[in-house]
Amino acid sequence: MEIAGLHVIDIVIIVFYLLVSFAVGIYFTKKASKDAESFFLGGRSLPWYLVGLSMVATTFAADTPLTVTEIVTQNGVSGNWLWWNFVMGGMLTTFFFAKLWRRAGILTEVEFITLRYGGKAALWLRKFKAVYLGFFMNVLVIAWVNVAMMTLFEGFFGFDKKTQLLFTAFLMILVAVYASLSGLLGVVYTDALQFILAMAGCIVLAIIIVNAPEIGGMSGLKSKLTPEQWQFLPSFNNPQNITGNLVLGFGSFFAYIGVMWWSSWYPGAEPGGGGYIAQRMMSAKTEKDAVFATLFFQIAHYCIRPWPWIITALCAVVLYPELSSNPKMSYVQAMKDYLPVGLKGLMLVSFLSAYMSTISTQLNWGAGYLVNDFFMLNEKKDDKKLIRFSRFSTLFLMLVGLALSSQIHSIKAVWEFILECGAGLGLVLILRWYWWRINVWSEIAATLTPVLVYAGIKITALYQPNLIWVVFPGSFFLIVSVTTLAWLIVTFITKPEKKEVLTNFYNRVRPGGNWKGVENAERIGNKENTANTKSLVLAWILGVLIVYCSLFLIGKFLFLEYSEAIWLFIFLIACVFIFVRLIRNNRNIL
Repeated sequence: MEIAGLHVIDIVIIVFYLLVSFAVGIYFTKKASKDAESFFLGGRSLPWYLVGLSMVATTFAADTPLTVTEIVTQNGVSGNWLWWNFVMGGMLTTFFFAKLWRRAGILTEVEFITLRYGGKAALWLRKFKAVYLGFFMNVLVIAWVNVAMMTLFEGFFGFDKKTQLLFTAFLMILVAVYASLSGLLGVVYTDALQFILAMAGCIVLAIIIVNAPEIGGMSGLKSKLTPEQWQFLPSFNNPQNITGNLVLGFGSFFAYIGVMWWSSWYPGAEPGGGGYIAQRMMSAKTEKDAVFATLFFQIAHYCIRPWPWIITALCAVVLYPELSSNPKMSYVQAMKDYLPVGLKGLMLVSFLSAYMSTISTQLNWGAGYLVNDFFMLNEKKDDKKLIRFSRFSTLFLMLVGLALSSQIHSIKAVWEFILECGAGLGLVLILRWYWWRINVWSEIAATLTPVLVYAGIKITALYQPNLIWVVFPGSFFLIVSVTTLAWLIVTFITKPEKKEVLTNFYNRVRPGGNWKGVENAERIGNKENTANTKSLVLAWILGVLIVYCSLFLIGKFLFLEYSEAIWLFIFLIACVFIFVRLIRNNRNIL
């Protein structure tokens, strides 16, 4: 018996999953209602493995496999440097910032602004960022994740736009209800379940499709592709490997690995941590748990997750050449054509899991910004009122995100907008922890300048579309350069923060770096500071090497390139050995 193309067994699996997710969320309602810390940070009591799983689950949205399929279709495997480059920023967060976020003792990322800076300007910046990040950018992310889910409904069931929106609305209401009742505790525990299911579905699909008769295993797949399609580094000399707006030429590759990871603000990959990643680090029960959770996130995010999507995407390139103009749909088509009864339901559950984990997080931390850092910023602390307002805010974000979903036609366009509107801000987000001279005007300049330059570029492109600096990567380099110059000028022509503000921040967070003249900063001693910084830098370099080695080792093994895999394995073992020795000799790293 089939309903809407699904066997009754598949439908039972989906319904059971939805009921379990909702029940888990409801279970934590009482614990989440104790106070604001319980609702937004799980009482700061979460172990590292739950925090890490939640980070990975949140960054695995319904759009992720579809977007990777689009990237691989247009630029081959090497196109994934578009997001692989963020390993360097992620490891920087792990070793230089995870402890500091946990130590800061704040409720949200934007609350950091009034801890680090003083005066009315800091208060207004905090309010502005609460709305800009918690509402404007947040609903854009919610909307594009909704669009991805609607794409699945269209490709799998053939639903029209209204029906797609109706089913997406049902899912979002379900998520909004349990997220508004259970707070972060419910979100984190459902994230763990959802990530396991999401990855299981993607792995099963990859195994089945690569072994289909039309593909003939991995050797058969490679024989049907050009080397440029499955190699891990871009082929700069092959113009046929360059398509789309995000051109993977040398300029783009350099933008990714040399500039983007430290300069751009992007949800889930903020330089120095931020957004829901900062929220998760602050929810860990200890500083060490925060570091371990973030380290686990980097490994799982970049080493474990990509290959099932990439293999399925390469198979889809072979199986559905007619869908090359709409590559995202080829992933959905593969699900329809190759999954048997039961596994088809599991795969749909994996997409539902990816969708729900991301939406629940976006709603929870977005509501935290709006309530803690905008609506109730100047009010006397009242946990019950804050939680009540947070639940209303969660539902409000749901409604706005759902309304915006029908207006977004290109996920890539939204991605480009967010990436370039935050270009150049990243270095300030990093240095504000380690350099006393950064002030509130530095961050204001770094926040507003890229938006203004981006607008100017888009206006110029209407009249001069052939200029090199109005398209990526030229536009990206221009925004980063102008923004960096702007905030540096502003920093040195404005006064530093007052000494008491800097001293209060330093005494609470105890960062390294340059805090010349700040009371108590000298107590650590320059020699100890230097030694600690050197250890952290070495840990960062080793962490990056370990992740990239693991990523490419798994890829080489899957692509049957065993000799290269062996060399990568030897190098990986050497890096891990040095890393472990470093940790043992410098306990303060973790």
